[in-house]
Amino acid sequence: MGYAVLHLEKAVGSDSGMSAHIERTIAPKNADANRTHLNWEMITFPDGVTNRTEAIQHRLETAGLQRKIGKNQVRAVRILLTGSPDDMKRIEQADKLDDWCRDNLDWLKKTYGAENIVSAVVHLDETTPHIHATMIPIVTGERRKAKAEQTTGKKKYRKKSTDTARLCADDVMSRVRLKEYQNTYAEQMAKYGLQRGIDGSQAKHVTTSQYYRDLLTQSESVQENITQLLEQKEQAEQELSSVKADIKKEKLKNSAADVGATLLDGVGSLFGSSKTKQQQQQIEALTAENCNLSNDIKELSTKISAMEIEHKTATDKLSEQLNKIFNYFPHIKELLRWEGFLRSIGLPDDMVRRLFNKETVVGSGELYSKEHSKRFKVENASLKLEQDKAKPENIRFTVNGTDVFDWFKQKQREFLSSLGINIKERTQQRKL
Repeated sequence: MGYAVLHLEKAVGSDSGMSAHIERTIAPKNADANRTHLNWEMITFPDGVTNRTEAIQHRLETAGLQRKIGKNQVRAVRILLTGSPDDMKRIEQADKLDDWCRDNLDWLKKTYGAENIVSAVVHLDETTPHIHATMIPIVTGERRKAKAEQTTGKKKYRKKSTDTARLCADDVMSRVRLKEYQNTYAEQMAKYGLQRGIDGSQAKHVTTSQYYRDLLTQSESVQENITQLLEQKEQAEQELSSVKADIKKEKLKNSAADVGATLLDGVGSLFGSSKTKQQQQQIEALTAENCNLSNDIKELSTKISAMEIEHKTATDKLSEQLNKIFNYFPHIKELLRWEGFLRSIGLPDDMVRRLFNKETVVGSGELYSKEHSKRFKVENASLKLEQDKAKPENIRFTVNGTDVFDWFKQKQREFLSSLGINIKERTQQRKL
């Protein structure tokens, strides 16, 4: 039995950097671009709200908070929900992933309040399926500090209504409540063969930002230089150890012949030509080289730190600019997702460009379905990107007027039927 994974982390500021990761406006290195279109948002945003960052602000503005939000106050809490990789793969192969997502959202709403869960995105383009949920820590009831002062007889706060909404991440993420979350989440996930992690474990979660910092440290020419320097350092140390071992052996030889040779070396040392003196000079030279290598490594480490800072600054600026673009032109994000999908099914660049220009493209060839791992032939097919009439805010890709995913399913049924296999179609409902 695997483990149910639940991790909570306080966000900083508007948390636009994490929004870029979750909404894939900036693609991480560990994500498969050909599967990004499978990611989906489980929460329906309020009217006028188009993304996670706006959803956070909308909840804060409409929650009825009476106090001004502090500059350094935590406004949102990130929640990661998943399970052991092998178990999540098992759940997906058993076609229970939709049920797993539905139970996760149900637990989030019951635990933190439905109105406080402003976003919950399912990621299927990484190795292990997982959910990135965003919770606004708005609570009611008496403050914990006030309760403690009542117990000691040192009450300093004026009595206020316990129904007043407050923004307080410390109340939501107290030690007692964090343990309670782990217990109730494990109970919710038990039906999927997932159990609670070890209580009091010293294992630490690696944040997304730390993960990408680690990737950067291991990349490009800087890392190659460090690797070469370390190899040279190791070789120098091995040579140094070998020379020291030779000297020790020379000193431990007790035979008369060896003693005579040692005496001759000793006499020769008076003239600066003994083997011992030569080896000592070798040691000094290797030690100096080792010191230089250590200094080079420190210098490269400093450069890496500067590159990390520069990279983070550029990433934050780019994320801010992209958010503005997506706010003013919301269809761009949808088109970017479709661009990766159109390439994955085998359309060339010129055809993708014409589709983005709202042209109806007629073509023949083969379209690849990753879902069915098969290519299907088309003959003078009419291909088009058009607005979804049922959901005007969405865009769909059609083949001869049929939604591409329905078209793939129909072609698969025709293929199986030609083999004499009748498959009963099962419609999956993804909207929770």
